[in-house]
Amino acid sequence: MPIAKRVPGHLPRFAQSAPHVGPAELPTLVDINDIAEHLGVTVRHVRLLVAQRRIPFYKWGHLLRFDPDQVASWVAETRVEPVVYEMHRRSRGRQ
Repeated sequence: MPIAKRVPGHLPRFAQSAPHVGPAELPTLVDINDIAEHLGVTVRHVRLLVAQRRIPFYKWGHLLRFDPDQVASWVAETRVEPVVYEMHRRSRGRQ
């Protein structure tokens, strides 16, 4: 198998398709303790959500990081609307 030659100014295939993200566009990420406190749950529960891939997260090696905006969107998407039931009164007399 031939070894690819490096050509000046040429980017690898994966880098060509990746969008450029400048430093001003990088999101501010928080750690698992901050996100657990924000959601009002334990760190263990957040780890369970991560293991089940139910919450958006970033992982570098053993580090877990969360984008607060993505987590806020995730919370809004998982909201369950209440169901309103109408109560029907039963008549006391039999018919």
